[in-house]
Amino acid sequence: MLRAGIVGLPNVGKSTLFNALTRTRKAEAANYPFCTIEPNVGVVTVPDARLEPLARLAGSAVAVPAAIELVDIAGLVRGASRGEGLGNRFLAHIREVDAIVEVVRCFEDPDVVHVEAELRPTSDIETIQIELVLADLDSMARQKERLERNAKSGERSARAEVELAARLIAHLDGGRPALTLELTPEERARARSFSLLTMKPTLFACNLAEGDLASAAEHPLVAEVARWAAAHRDAATVAVSARIEAELAELPEGEARDYLAALGVEESGVGQLIRAVHGLLGLRTFFTANEKEARAWTIPAGTTAQRAAGVVHSDFERGFVRAEAVPAAALIRAGTWAHARELGLTRMEGREYVVGDGDVLHFRHSA
Repeated sequence: MLRAGIVGLPNVGKSTLFNALTRTRKAEAANYPFCTIEPNVGVVTVPDARLEPLARLAGSAVAVPAAIELVDIAGLVRGASRGEGLGNRFLAHIREVDAIVEVVRCFEDPDVVHVEAELRPTSDIETIQIELVLADLDSMARQKERLERNAKSGERSARAEVELAARLIAHLDGGRPALTLELTPEERARARSFSLLTMKPTLFACNLAEGDLASAAEHPLVAEVARWAAAHRDAATVAVSARIEAELAELPEGEARDYLAALGVEESGVGQLIRAVHGLLGLRTFFTANEKEARAWTIPAGTTAQRAAGVVHSDFERGFVRAEAVPAAALIRAGTWAHARELGLTRMEGREYVVGDGDVLHFRHSA
């Protein structure tokens, strides 16, 4: 299962948000730096409005949503790349995740300590970026030395890697994350082997006060973060209120809806955040539906039908013959598989078919 790490400065609401997202109390949430030391890990389900209608259509006994793994990582401080705060432990934990959700404090609260003494969200983002860039620079310098030794010994691929390493070092030295360096697909694939922190896709979560969530679209700090993220990282921004999410996690579903309505909010932000993380990880969803269960399955973008069959069961991949496919929205409108076939909405696809997000698949196999 792919992992997204929740990072940020201390006391920005990471652990509170993690607890709300995973509906657990795994992460201690307290008003002091480094209350999270070892990373907390939780699995969250991905909200998908297509799943329940598919379950009703198929008469399924249960509906099983897709899931992703979230990791709550200790807060970073200025100087982490030199070992300040939890330094190397923090950076090592980030290295183990596939994408980053950076929680940015956009709320005023005199009772919650801010490690930088004042509320400046983009400055907080830059603090983290600088530390990650410095850590990557140190890592790339050491890797370049190793590659240069390999190139001298006659390794053909090492020469291209030395050139790529030199470009990355020059880019990082300008304070820019590795992800923003223009690379060919082949170079980007090669660059992944360097395990750079700033090569990981990032999403920014603006943590707002309870009273600000309803007007998040007009909030000046959210707009400031969104402009910075688009200009410097080509990244998306989502507005949430960790405090509201923590309260909602304690309520039954009906009461939670009423509470949101009283706040003037249609969706709390968690659903949007989880879906954004799902996309950030480069994942796609396909469905299977029968009397036993309707299930949303998670696959990387570009997965073929035969490989997708293996996600459901290894025997399906080995004995794959073909897959009957129909977009979920089309099947739901049709009402039944039989009617969808009559309308010509279904397709028979071979093993090399690239599964689309939202495809409902029925696998035919010889196993």
